[in-house]
Amino acid sequence: MFHKLILALPLLSLTFLALASPLEQREAAPGLIDDLLKGILSQVQQLIKDVLAGVKSGIDNDKSNKPVICISAIDSCCAWYDVSKELTSLFLESDGQCNDNARAAVRLGFHDAGSWDKNSPNGGADGSLLMDFGEETRPENNGLQGIRQVLKGVQTKYKVGYADLVQYAHNHATISCPKGPRIRTFVGRKDATKAAPTGLLPDVHDSADNLIALFQAKGFSAHDLAALVGAHATAKQRFVDTAQANKPLDTTPGVWDVEFYNDTLQQETKPNDKIFVLPSDKVLSVHPKINDEWKSFVGDQPHWNEDYAKAYIRMSLTGVTNLKDLRDCTRTLPASRPNFMIPKKQ
Repeated sequence: MFHKLILALPLLSLTFLALASPLEQREAAPGLIDDLLKGILSQVQQLIKDVLAGVKSGIDNDKSNKPVICISAIDSCCAWYDVSKELTSLFLESDGQCNDNARAAVRLGFHDAGSWDKNSPNGGADGSLLMDFGEETRPENNGLQGIRQVLKGVQTKYKVGYADLVQYAHNHATISCPKGPRIRTFVGRKDATKAAPTGLLPDVHDSADNLIALFQAKGFSAHDLAALVGAHATAKQRFVDTAQANKPLDTTPGVWDVEFYNDTLQQETKPNDKIFVLPSDKVLSVHPKINDEWKSFVGDQPHWNEDYAKAYIRMSLTGVTNLKDLRDCTRTLPASRPNFMIPKKQ
C-alpha cells in the first residue's frame, strides 16, 4: 500500500473499453470537508464542492507562464511558478520519465495527508511530516527521509508553507510522470503545530475489508480507494521484502499509466518476476467492492486520471478547515504529456 515502500506512479496497457464517462458523478463520501462546503461559498470552495460531487473535473490543463511582474501580495501563486521550475529539475530523468524523487514526493503527499480521519483532533494535509516533529522516524515513514531533505531545501529557498509544499510536490510529481493528470492544486493551508496522530496509515499486510474501512473513515469510498491505489504504478518497494528491494510495482515505473491495474491482476495467472505485487494490492484487486472498478481502469487512462484527480483533491484537503482562504495555483504546474512514448533501449 502507501506504507513501507517508495511510491511510484501508474501505467497503461490493455485495451479495455470502459463504458462509463470519465467524469462520473457520484454521491459525495462522508467526511469533514463535505460538512465545510455548505452555505455561501467562495469561488474556490464552490469549485472544490463541484469537483468532489463530480460536477466538474479534478483536472485542469490550463497552464500559464510567470508574469514578468508578479507581486506575491497580489497573486499568491507567484512563488509557485519558481517552485514548479525547481521541482521539474528534481523530478525528471533525462529521458523524460519521472525519477525516485518524484515517486517519493507522491508517497510523502499520501503519508502527510493520510494520517487523519474524521475523528482526529489534528493531522491531515498540514505539512507535519515535512516539519521537525519526529514523524520521519516512524517505521511507516521509512524511506521518506531523502525527499524530506530535498523539499526542506525548496521550502527554505522559496519560503512557501510546509503544508502546501507537500501537496504541491505530490501534484507536480504526478504531472511530471508522463501521462499523469494535472490535478487542481490549491494553496493556503495552515501549517501543523504538532505531529500527526499515529496508526492511521494503511498497512500492506492488512485485509481488504480493513483497508476499505480505514479509508471510509477518512471520507473515501471503495471506488476512491481503487483509484488512489493506482499511484503504485510508479512505485518501487524497498521494505516489504528487502531481498527484492527496488523492484517496481508495475512494468513501467517511470510513467503514470494504468499498466499497474493489469499487471496486478495478471500476476496470479501469468507471474512476472520483474515486478512486485504488494499483499494489500492483491487483496484489494479482487475484493467485490473494488474489483469492477479496478478492471474498468485497465486500458482506460482518461477514466483513471479523472477518478484519481477527484479522489486526491479530497486527500490533499484532509483536516484543512480554512477552505475559504485557499487559492487555485494549478496554472503554475508543468504541461501534461498524455502521448509520451517510453524511449526504446539502444
